[in-house]
Amino acid sequence: MKIAAIEAIPFLAERKPEATGTAGSPAKLQSAASGDASHYRWAENYPVLYSTRFETALIRITLDSGLAGWGESQAPVAPQVACAIVDRILKPVLLGSEFEGCVDEIESLWWRMYSAMRVRGQTGGFMLDAIAGVDLALWDLAGKIAGKPVSQLIAADSRHSVPAYLSGLPGGGAHGVRPWLDQGFSCVKVFHDASEQRLFENVDAVRAMLPSSGGLAVDALWRLTPHSATEFAKQFEARDSLWLEAPLPPESAPDHAALARSTRVPIAIGESYRTVFELQPFFDSCAMKIVQPDLGRTGLTEALRIARAATQRGLQVIPHVSIAMGPQIAAAIHLAAAIPECAMLEFNPNVIETANRYLARPLRILEAQYQVPDAAGLGVEVIHLSREGR
Repeated sequence: MKIAAIEAIPFLAERKPEATGTAGSPAKLQSAASGDASHYRWAENYPVLYSTRFETALIRITLDSGLAGWGESQAPVAPQVACAIVDRILKPVLLGSEFEGCVDEIESLWWRMYSAMRVRGQTGGFMLDAIAGVDLALWDLAGKIAGKPVSQLIAADSRHSVPAYLSGLPGGGAHGVRPWLDQGFSCVKVFHDASEQRLFENVDAVRAMLPSSGGLAVDALWRLTPHSATEFAKQFEARDSLWLEAPLPPESAPDHAALARSTRVPIAIGESYRTVFELQPFFDSCAMKIVQPDLGRTGLTEALRIARAATQRGLQVIPHVSIAMGPQIAAAIHLAAAIPECAMLEFNPNVIETANRYLARPLRILEAQYQVPDAAGLGVEVIHLSREGR
């Protein structure tokens, strides 16, 4: 069989509700300036740009046999960019390639895509996001050809369910937690999306609601500095936090390593990095205890390399799940089910609700456990793309 067609589809759906921090982005967004027709806004309390819409980039690869696979790039802002890279660079590289569904073939095609622009400086960012989307579609095809779920391609003894922790809470706090605890959730992540005082109040309120066996993590959203982070982390040592996520701007491995040495709270990072090459300085300096690859940025091929590197160092792997549609989320579930180093997986109710509106078979959570899709491939088929803007 040969790769006959590659489609890159920018997906843009209006949020319901719009830009409140509950539809994927972890914080409220600033109001638009008068006359500003853009959909992009800064977060209210930290310098990150988000869209008022739910944006992502979907990839569909079709073989000359007619079999099709779905993938997705993490693209919460300007998905047209990742799609243009697929259309202009990756499609010509891959069209006509033989593909029989072997994992070795996917590895070889990943390197072909990566090598296409590596000497031109494109070894991260949008280029790798585009590669990740194509990579997921190839894994979906491989599973369909083999007649197996992707998790079983990775590991024959993969799990059928994965524990989920609750994320994406409105306002980052305790509001709305109780119904999810009643459904069996016992681990929650709180976002540092406002003042420190508000964060500590939210953390304590959520902690008081959790069972004694429960756990609480904090996502600092890259807001701390090397000077403030150590004292900030001490606040969570007494609170026995599961981890402190994204504490510092992502560029400096030495700063993260210094923080990791200064606190008992495990440092969790990974969503900002797309390859094991980018993470190598953080591995070498012992900058984290938990690695969080985002499958829409790493794809499965590179996520598995990252997981192997983490395992060699005795680190946990807990994939990151952000603004995403079905292919990204399903890939994270399959990876989590296949690697023993993964204890749980992020669950944002509003993200899952949006993704499921466009899937033939919805992704399922039962008693706070992701149910691993049991159909061949990733187990998701995207439908109804014409309903809201493409």
